[in-house]
Amino acid sequence: MTESNKLEIHRVMHEIKRRRLEVLKVVDITPRMRRITLGGPQLAGFVSMGADDHIKLLFPQNAAEQAALDSPDFSLQSDGPKPAMRDYTPRRFDLDIGELQIDFVLHGDGPASTWAEQVKVGQHLHIGGPRGSMIVPDIFDSYLLIGDETAIPAIARRLEELPAGRKALVVIEVANTAEQQALESAADVEVVWVVRGERDLLDTVAKLQVPGGKLYTWVATESKLSRQVRRVLLDEHKVNESFLKAVGYWRADGSDE
Repeated sequence: MTESNKLEIHRVMHEIKRRRLEVLKVVDITPRMRRITLGGPQLAGFVSMGADDHIKLLFPQNAAEQAALDSPDFSLQSDGPKPAMRDYTPRRFDLDIGELQIDFVLHGDGPASTWAEQVKVGQHLHIGGPRGSMIVPDIFDSYLLIGDETAIPAIARRLEELPAGRKALVVIEVANTAEQQALESAADVEVVWVVRGERDLLDTVAKLQVPGGKLYTWVATESKLSRQVRRVLLDEHKVNESFLKAVGYWRADGSDE
């Protein structure tokens, strides 16, 4: 990679490897956010270079899927039973102490939340990836980060990576005030918490005073809502589309996506 490319937003691809990790710690960050720390010999070599990377978590739903997952020949591309899979952000990892942290929203539905609600130290979880990392180099004066509970791990991780001298405006929609959590950063950060049902996220975004300077904008909420927020940002705030990433982290129709 050339030096000029390093000063642009770019993707780095990784070798995909499946890992069987052990649950080391279980801590509730808020009433609906549970942090699960994983570790074990197979964590060696794990890499995650982007704040919004995602890894696949594999959740077998029956004995056949568990047996397939435990087989050394298991492949997601092969025929046969396959466990349910969900995408999650690596919240924090430290290979020196052999730990990977993943934050789960406990919403009472689906294989990931169901697993996280019953998990105990000593259990195991299979993960895969990340497939790649989107690298956002330190070329921006300010950041606008918008999301809901599912986006907090990626937002928190990006804030922790920002240096002093940068500004960040963060808008996060949560179920209630108990879901607000401390966000650490060396940057100058303003956080706007939007309680679902009390304030409207789209209206809040439309009324924002967007930070000045060269701006990077990132959005992750429910899929339809993310598209709506993106349109408001482009139409109302005229943000630079080249430096805007808006993605759907889940779908309200209840599909697996």
